[in-house]
Amino acid sequence: MNETTSDPTFHINRIKGLMSDLRDHLRDDIHVITEPKAQALFETSAEVLGGLIKAFDDYEEGNEEAWRRPPKRA
Repeated sequence: MNETTSDPTFHINRIKGLMSDLRDHLRDDIHVITEPKAQALFETSAEVLGGLIKAFDDYEEGNEEAWRRPPKRA
């Protein structure tokens, strides 16, 4: 598959990967940055990205009512 596919699974996995990488980078930088407000900003940003990643997971797994696909009609 490629970026032009209409299959959402490809795009979901790609975006989740990018968000995970950014979340990890933010958390790594917290140990390098010494300014407490910047550390808090980075940690908050990492937490928000974690929530977004969970939303993408829930969509894929159909865990939330909003993400469940209606049954196909015969």
